[in-house]
Parts: sequence; C-alpha cells; structure tokens
Amino acid sequence: MNLLLVRILFFVVSSIAGFQILDPHGKGLLGLALGFVAGLIIILLEIGMRRVSVRGLSSAVFGLILGLIMAKLVTDAITLMPVVTGDLPLIRFSLTLIFCYLGMVIGLRGKDEFNIIIPYVRLRRQDQAEELALLDTSVIIDGRILDICKTKFLEGKIVIPRFVLKELQQIADSTDPIKRQRGRRGLEILHAIQKEAGVDISLHEEDFPEVPEVDAKLVKLAKLLEAKIMTVDFNLNRVASFQGVKILNINELANALKPVVFPGEQMRVKLLKEGKEHNQGVGYLDDGTMVVVEDARRLIGQEVSVVVTSVLQTQAGRMIFTKLER
Repeated sequence: MNLLLVRILFFVVSSIAGFQILDPHGKGLLGLALGFVAGLIIILLEIGMRRVSVRGLSSAVFGLILGLIMAKLVTDAITLMPVVTGDLPLIRFSLTLIFCYLGMVIGLRGKDEFNIIIPYVRLRRQDQAEELALLDTSVIIDGRILDICKTKFLEGKIVIPRFVLKELQQIADSTDPIKRQRGRRGLEILHAIQKEAGVDISLHEEDFPEVPEVDAKLVKLAKLLEAKIMTVDFNLNRVASFQGVKILNINELANALKPVVFPGEQMRVKLLKEGKEHNQGVGYLDDGTMVVVEDARRLIGQEVSVVVTSVLQTQAGRMIFTKLER
C-alpha cells in the first residue's frame, strides 16, 4: 500500500474519531477539526522521524524497558521502609522518570554495540550472516566495479551507504563540469549494477551525524556490519586497514592480474613520449603498464621491439625497463 494512501486514510479516521467523540456533546464539527489537526501533527512527527534509525529506536526502547524495571524494583524496596504514605506516589513518579531517562540515554549511547543477549544464545542481525561489501564514492566513479560484477567474482551483498549516495549526488550537481561529469558517471554505474542480473545490491540508511567525514562514516559502518570496503582510494585503504577493516582495492586487483614478465623476454611497444632520464622513450602496454626504453628517444612515434631488462613494482603500479632489440 502506498505511503500517501496510508496517510490520507489516517487523516480520515482521525477526523471521524474526533467527530464521534464530541458529537454526543453537540460539538461534532469541533471534534472533526480537532481530529484533523491531531492527525496532521502526528503525520508531521512521523515525517520528522525519518532520520531515526530502527537500530537507534530499538536501543532506546530497550533502555526504556530497563529503566521501568529498575524503577519498579527500587520503588518496591522503598515501600518496605518507613516512608510517609502521601509522599510515595511522588517518589514513584520521580524514580520512574529518572530511570527511564537514564535507560534511554544509555541505550542510545551504546547503540553501536547493542545486542540482545539470551542465556547461551546470541541474536545477531540477519544482514551479518552473509558477506557484505561497502562501496565508497571513488570505486563507484572508477567504474571497474561494474565489470567485476558482470564476471560474478564478487560474492555476497553489495551495500551502498546513504551518505555515499548523497556525496555522489553532490558531485553530480557540482558547478565544476569535470566533477559533474564524474558524478553523473558514478550514478550511471550504480544504475547499471542495479540492473545486472544476479547482483544483490541494497541501500543502507544508517548515518552517523556526529561523524563529519564520509570516509570516517564508512569505516565506522564497516566495523558495525563486519563488512569489507571496496575502494580505489589509497588513503582510505591505509586508514581502514589500520582500524582492522578488510579492504578490497581494485587497483591492487588490477596489478595482480597483469601478465608477469621476466628479464630477457621480448615484446613490442609503441613509444609515445620522452622519459625522465636522458634519451629514454616511454610507451604503454594494453593494460596500462609503463614501459621505459633506453636510448629510444629518436624513435618516439614508432613501434619497436624491445628486450626486458628489469621490472619495478611500486604502489602506483608496475614499470618495465627495457632496451632496444639488436
């Protein structure tokens, strides 16, 4: 049932209820108006509670119940003491108010570690029973995640946090044309992943208003859900790994899948530009690997046969050093 239809139905029911309550007293129209206003106020409150997460609400309710139980136990103990009977209702009310407040506050503050414990049985959220992979903004804009999803190498559920989607929308609405193009590309990639058959993808509504940075929110959510983070951001990779969060870095995967070459092997490469050192020429393989050729500056623009002399692996990728084949 549509949410708008439910709200309209609630308006009608609350108005009729107000009319029925005050109609026996000759104030049916007033009751109709009061019922309508009461329904409007309740719906406005419901709209304002969109930011309240189910986990936070369940934690608050758990704390409230605990506070009521504690207040009941303490007031029952106080009744055994010689207390003035007339003061007992006030004491009971005050203690109930205090313990309920403390219980709700403690429940909300500890919502990240909130669990329901039954002797010998621990109940965990259903979404923790499977492998979860959180996508950050950089890996969505990068686009290679779509090809990985098509190959079915990624197992488990893909989760898009709401705050990541919000950041992506802000980039797509940027006044900078380059940023705007990157943001729109990211949104198109998400749409394509959603349409891909066999890919389990969902949007996670959890937000952390007290955490200003998106990367910090992502790390906190990954620790909470016991999920992995898929990214191409080098800094996020380091920070998350330091905090014990597993990282799936597409750049590292791409480097691992590049073909292995050994000194003495022959290859052909087209030289595109000068190298940093004197008389060097630089070309690239199909996978983007840089090939540096000694004494080849004069041959820039030509395809040449070279022999591998050494291979250097760096954090940015792999470089192959070669010399011209004699």
